Amino acid sequence: MTALVARPARDRFAGKREQSVALVHFRLMVVMLMFAGITAVILFRLAFVWAFSDPGANEGRLAGLAEPRANLVDRNGVVLAGTIDAWKIGVHPQKVIGDRGLIAVRLAQLMPERSEQQYRDILFSKRKFFYLKHEAMPELVNAVNDIGEPGIVFERESRRYYPQGSLAAHVVGWIDRDGNAASGMELALDKQLREQAAQNKPVALSIDSRVQGAMENALAIQVTKHSAVGAAGIVLDVHTGEVLAMASLPQFNPNAPGLAPAAVDPLHPDARFNRAISSVYELGSTFKMITVANAIQQGVVKDIAHRYDATAPLHVGKYTIHDDHPQRRWLTAPEILMHSSNIGTARIADELGQQRVAAFFRQLGLDRPADLELGARGKPLWPGYWARTTVMTTAYGHGIAVSQLHLANAYAALINGGILRPATLLKRDPDHVPQGTRVISPQTSARMRQFMRLVVTMGTGRSANVPGFRIGGKTGTSEKNINGRYIHNSLVTTFAAAFPMDAPRYVVIVTMDEPKGIPETFGLRTAAWTALPAVKNVIARVGPLLGVIPDNQRDVDVSDLMPYIRTPDEKGGHAAD
Repeated sequence: MTALVARPARDRFAGKREQSVALVHFRLMVVMLMFAGITAVILFRLAFVWAFSDPGANEGRLAGLAEPRANLVDRNGVVLAGTIDAWKIGVHPQKVIGDRGLIAVRLAQLMPERSEQQYRDILFSKRKFFYLKHEAMPELVNAVNDIGEPGIVFERESRRYYPQGSLAAHVVGWIDRDGNAASGMELALDKQLREQAAQNKPVALSIDSRVQGAMENALAIQVTKHSAVGAAGIVLDVHTGEVLAMASLPQFNPNAPGLAPAAVDPLHPDARFNRAISSVYELGSTFKMITVANAIQQGVVKDIAHRYDATAPLHVGKYTIHDDHPQRRWLTAPEILMHSSNIGTARIADELGQQRVAAFFRQLGLDRPADLELGARGKPLWPGYWARTTVMTTAYGHGIAVSQLHLANAYAALINGGILRPATLLKRDPDHVPQGTRVISPQTSARMRQFMRLVVTMGTGRSANVPGFRIGGKTGTSEKNINGRYIHNSLVTTFAAAFPMDAPRYVVIVTMDEPKGIPETFGLRTAAWTALPAVKNVIARVGPLLGVIPDNQRDVDVSDLMPYIRTPDEKGGHAAD
């Protein structure tokens, strides 16, 4: 018989400890497995929702929400862009508890942009959520809320609003549905507008709503009258560089940019395209003023009495330069501009030579996009090779293409005493106007003011003469260049003007794109008949608003030029450009 031996007490205690440790380990493992399982379930659920949930469930959830933005105002404080409170109206179709058919009828009455059947389809769909209306006004929200359906929900949002509608739309720009700046000064000043919102401080543009409205109206009249595919206009302060008006037709409404009409012009089918800065054109005879100013400054035209041979067309190699309104005689520099002589201008440019012609164009910034806050500024078409004929033809605006803003800047420098300043769409403090760069002497500038005045009183721009405003200017007509080919039936017409010429303050330029002749103009469609009337209209309307009071007792003194000018034949009518 085997004897039983008793175990020591310490062995019994050790066994219990091992059992306790094993139990703790088991419990920890169970807890860890539970956490792992819960985590796996959550991750699986998230992945399932991401992969298989209704893509329309959150459709438009953030649409229209915009960070606070400061107001954009014109130079006189008129609001051009502001932010207002609006609402979004949405529906959870699967949570609708009322009669879906009756709700669809009521929704169609309140929001007729969809039919009753479309609302029924939405309410009976399996989608989790659907936005019925963005940017709803409080009155509509109240009416929809009165339906009493808990499945219809409302969410507050900020909306960018343009109280002046299409006025200055190409300058102001717009905000897209996601609250992002899309174009214009909204885009150019995006950061500044967001920063100044907290200070409730508006950003003042250089635009004057009164001048802008007058320009847009004058352009619309001429575009309609001559069935043009488009037009552009600028009013520029010659001393500060501030743009008081910048218009482009066709127009659009920034409150609904997606509904912008399609333009007639196949090259620019979007009405949101800004022709004043994005289009580059051969601006024709308006360049003659630039060439003559260069020649006077360089000493090529030293004596006003000097005459240039314009008796017959000018033959250069295989090319022939002729005048559209030939005088068939020797012409002085002022007569060349008054009668818009291509031949006389070409002879002056030939004396200047390629280096001096190209250098002056570069000085005026005609070889690069014009300085301005807006993007999408057109790049000039600069000659790749300067042959002798290139020098001659660019002198009268053929073979080089620039934007309307380029021309406005250049003309401002020609008449303001000779200073080229960068243009701006922001209101400038009179004490902080950029010093600018001198491009011609004050004496040359004074001479150009005389020449521009003569063009209106005795030359191709005679019909622009508004009594008391002392307008000066230059006409320009050229054939449209499309893909390197000149289209004879497609003209670009421009009238570049300034007033008052005895103390210049503003440059006013209008460009018409493909105007058509009409019986009233005897079938003619050149600048004197198409672009000039719009400029005349604008100056007559805005002159007094800008402090230029008509005064028939004042004018530019041109008496020293009269001995060298033959009085034009009044029966000759308008020149071709």
